[in-house]
Amino acid sequence: MSHQAVTPSAGPVLAFDIGGTDIKSGVVVAGHDIVGLKRSPTPRTQANPGEAVLEAIAALVAAYRTENLDFGAIGFVVPGLVDEKRGIGIHSTNLGWRDFPFLERARSLLNVPVAFGHDVAAAGEVEFLYGAARESTDAIVMVNGTGIAAAVFCDGRRISGGGYAGEYGHALVPDPDDPTRSVILESIGSAGAIATRYSRASGQAVQGSREVLELARSGNKDAQRVWDQAIEALAFSIAQSVCMLGTETVVIGGGLAQAGEALFAPLHVAVDRQLALPRRPRLVPAVMGENAGLLGAALKARQQLAPSVEGARP
Repeated sequence: MSHQAVTPSAGPVLAFDIGGTDIKSGVVVAGHDIVGLKRSPTPRTQANPGEAVLEAIAALVAAYRTENLDFGAIGFVVPGLVDEKRGIGIHSTNLGWRDFPFLERARSLLNVPVAFGHDVAAAGEVEFLYGAARESTDAIVMVNGTGIAAAVFCDGRRISGGGYAGEYGHALVPDPDDPTRSVILESIGSAGAIATRYSRASGQAVQGSREVLELARSGNKDAQRVWDQAIEALAFSIAQSVCMLGTETVVIGGGLAQAGEALFAPLHVAVDRQLALPRRPRLVPAVMGENAGLLGAALKARQQLAPSVEGARP
């Protein structure tokens, strides 16, 4: 079923996507146009990492104002476990905060309407409303890179689960090296794990999953085995989602999706083999690009100007 996506407000907003390495920022105007796109280093400090991120955002806000770029609200998204309703960063392994009150502190520091959320969830909402999942009401938007996380949509709205929904990387799958054990999905099926597991099996270092795929295509048996095992692990979790959530579309983004049909063709076969139900999900690449998280932060900011139901189609 197709749904018409409606942006709550077309006014310009300032958006921030906080990553482990850099902060991406820009003023998002009508549609998906981004003005003044910047990349700034993400501050790394053990003392108070959440506060350091907000101080970096405040400095960037001041910089945009000196450039005479108008915006009516600010939206920012962060990685890790996030409780969006309470505005708290529950935990970030990479950046180090724990139970940090991002929204409360940002509103007192920035003195402008502020929205806060999770980076993958925000990118997922953009794919759901405008991108590869716009024809679906039940979808998963999965980002597969160093780890695996997803935004989960059921009956036209996103499930948050207090920040814990969509942690696909931590879902258990059969261990391909020991059928009596289970391991977490991202230890087998993530782009990062594919490279790590090949290096461990072969004794040869590789730059990433793309190099493993190239080796598999050239006939390298270790590379082919690692790639096939990643496909099977991903198919296992996708099939579970279809059975438990009725998922009809799975959108995959991140580094692994760059493999194209080398990923999607065998993944279709593996998912089909693991499903007894008649429903077979569409498996498609993300289409909103590397700025999807930034656009998702902007969507949240616009909801501050004209509130609507977050993550749901009208």
